[in-house]
Amino acid sequence: MKNYISLIFILGFLFFFQSCSSQASLDSKTVDALVDSQEFTFHAQRANPMNYDVINVMNSMPNSTSMRILELNGDNYSIIINKNNLEVVLPYFGRVFNPSFGDRDKNSYRFTSKDFTVNKSQNKKGNWTLKIKPNDARNVDEINIEIFKNGKAFVSMRSNDRQPITYDGYISKNEEAPKEKEKL
Repeated sequence: MKNYISLIFILGFLFFFQSCSSQASLDSKTVDALVDSQEFTFHAQRANPMNYDVINVMNSMPNSTSMRILELNGDNYSIIINKNNLEVVLPYFGRVFNPSFGDRDKNSYRFTSKDFTVNKSQNKKGNWTLKIKPNDARNVDEINIEIFKNGKAFVSMRSNDRQPITYDGYISKNEEAPKEKEKL
């Protein structure tokens, strides 16, 4: 009887962790095709601020865990890469050296770039590294995206006027814009 209970417990444990696995897992051929086409979307799930003032404030909140990772809710934080367009909408947690008062969009990463360069490389394990340099963004020097074979991604933002921050998430195919209906 004890063997059956332990077997049921182990199977329940395995099913629990299988259901907790991420839904955003892709096969390596799909990831390679997305990176080669340079048309994909990075969806941010977590932000990792590097500023210890932000980490100390997060740790001092009631009922908080002593982690420095912020869970980002919703699907609205992303980097959309197209052949001729780069759209970045990401929050920022940390020290801004040249803040702009009254315009909260300038204190986070919210910009669209039409003039940018992408350098990509693949390592021995099959992981991709993209270095994106927007030439027409005021406060962003370089965006580094490391894409793993299963579609998970790690983004590092380097700025001219703020401390660095990283994001964890996954990539997916760009959503097509709805076509306008023809009027009769």
